Amino acid sequence: MGFRDILKDSFLQGYMDVNISSKSIVLILVTAGIFGLYLFLLYRVVNRKSIYSRSFNISLVAMTLITAAIIIAIQTSMVISLGMVGALSIVRFRTAIKDPMDLVFLFWAIGAGIMCGAGQFVLSGILCIGLTILILILECIPMAKAPMVLVISLKNNPSEGMITDILKTYCKYYKIKSRSLKNSIREYVIELKTSQESDLMEQLSKLEDLNGLSLLAHSGEVTY
Repeated sequence: MGFRDILKDSFLQGYMDVNISSKSIVLILVTAGIFGLYLFLLYRVVNRKSIYSRSFNISLVAMTLITAAIIIAIQTSMVISLGMVGALSIVRFRTAIKDPMDLVFLFWAIGAGIMCGAGQFVLSGILCIGLTILILILECIPMAKAPMVLVISLKNNPSEGMITDILKTYCKYYKIKSRSLKNSIREYVIELKTSQESDLMEQLSKLEDLNGLSLLAHSGEVTY
C-alpha cells in the first residue's frame, strides 16, 4: 500500500458516514426553532423602522431551522456534504439588505442554525444572551438627535435674510440644503435642529407671501 492509498484511507476514515438518531434530529430542530423564535421576538422589540417587515422576521426562524437541517445532512454523509456545497454555490440572493441590523440578524440566524446543527447548544445560548445584552445596552445609549427638515416656499422672490433671521432665533443649528425657483415661487429645503418647533412654525407663518410651509422629522443620518 502506497502513501497515496494511506492518505486516502485516512481521509475517508475521518469523514465516514455518521448515523444520527431520530431523537437527536428532533432535539436539534426543536432547539433551533426555539432560538429562531427568540430572534423573531427580539427583532420585533428592537426594530424601530417605520416599516416593519414581518416576512423578513419570519424568514429568520425559517433560516435557523433550514441551516440546522443542512448541518445535520452534512454530518451524516460526505457525499451529501459535497453535493450540498455544489448546490448552494449556484444560489444567488438578489434581495437588497438596506438596514445593517437586518444583516446582523440574518447572520445571527444562520450562526444559530449552524451551532444547533453541530450540537453546540450552550454556545448558541451564550451568543444569544451576550448579543441581546449588547444590543439593548447600545440601544439605550443616548445619541445625537436627528435634524429636522423644513420646506418653505414664498412668492415674489423674497429676501433669504427674512428666513435666516428667524432661524437664528429659534434654531440651534440650520443649513440650507437646496434653493429652487419656479414661476416666481422660491422654495427652500433647510436642515435644522430646534426644541421650539411650534414657536418656529408660528413665526414663519407670519411671513408675507407665504406659499407653503412644512416641518418634517426623519430617522436618517445624525448631524453632530
